[in-house]
Amino acid sequence: MSAAEPRQHDGGAAPAARRALLATCVAAAVKAGDEIRRRTPDRARITWQAKGATDFVSEVDHAAERVIVEFVRERHPDARLLAEEGSPDAPSSAGLVFVVDPLDGTTNFLHGFPWYAVSIAAVVGGVTVAGAVLNVPTGELFTATLGGGARRAGEAIRVSGIDDPSRALVGTGMPFKDPENVDRYLAALPRIMRQTAGIRRPGAAALDLADVACGRFDAFWEARLAPWDVAAGLLLVREAGGLATDLDGREAAVAHGPVVAGNPAMHAWLLEQLRAG
Repeated sequence: MSAAEPRQHDGGAAPAARRALLATCVAAAVKAGDEIRRRTPDRARITWQAKGATDFVSEVDHAAERVIVEFVRERHPDARLLAEEGSPDAPSSAGLVFVVDPLDGTTNFLHGFPWYAVSIAAVVGGVTVAGAVLNVPTGELFTATLGGGARRAGEAIRVSGIDDPSRALVGTGMPFKDPENVDRYLAALPRIMRQTAGIRRPGAAALDLADVACGRFDAFWEARLAPWDVAAGLLLVREAGGLATDLDGREAAVAHGPVVAGNPAMHAWLLEQLRAG
């Protein structure tokens, strides 16, 4: 098995157990989405703070996370949570862990840009076995289970079949949190721009990966993402027939680090461009 191929280990969760865990992910995401929508009309009065330069958190992030935590603990009292706001340093490699981004795209939300999501994945023994990404403004729901395929609104999805870069639409995330990655990013950007049909930066990585999974993006890259950004999205891509690796071509993990994703042909091409200089 090559480094770019997905692992086949099932994390100890049988198909029925994966579907049950997915049901938890979906229900929790819907509840969090309802909480976010409830607070959206008062967006101008929402309190928000800077976690770092250009990296914000709001009271809505915290409220949505509380909704998820309460729901998950009710259904799975022995599970641990790795969540962006409340428990970002929890381990994710043993037992049952739910990896949670209660509001991916906080800056979009705070500015009324309608592209943000709730992302939840269930990880068993270090292996992601179920995941859900809910586009809050549109209500579009992406789901996947390990070995069970990926879906959008209940219908099976696949990565695109485009293998010609000149016809490819590529998603990206700018290294706004990591100035040390800016020069490398800016060096690669012109090469990719000149050879593709276009580049998009919507600003919510969970949705970017979902868009790879359903063929809207033919490939995607970002220099550094967090576990809660990618846990559900990586599963979506792989279950839809795509690849997701780091910059060295090793399988991207539910961890802090770079992600290169796409259909097999465009993933290989994009990885080559990113390694070129």
